Amino acid sequence: MTVYVDDAFIPYRRMIMCHMAADTIEELHAMADKIGVDRKWFQPLSRPHYDICKKMRRRALSYGAVALSRRDFV
Repeated sequence: MTVYVDDAFIPYRRMIMCHMAADTIEELHAMADKIGVDRKWFQPLSRPHYDICKKMRRRALSYGAVALSRRDFV
């Protein structure tokens, strides 16, 4: 099973956000817990994912997440 992060880099308030998804919901939540992302950022509609900031993206990558382009992510 794999967790993925994209390179969307969308401005949101004072942050730059991207997306994190996984092969399973359980694995997605486990990575969110590991990197310190609050569950309120979980987006269950369409493809379940988290909106995460660039700092959390780097943290997810350090824990083995796979970086994808926004096109490949979709």
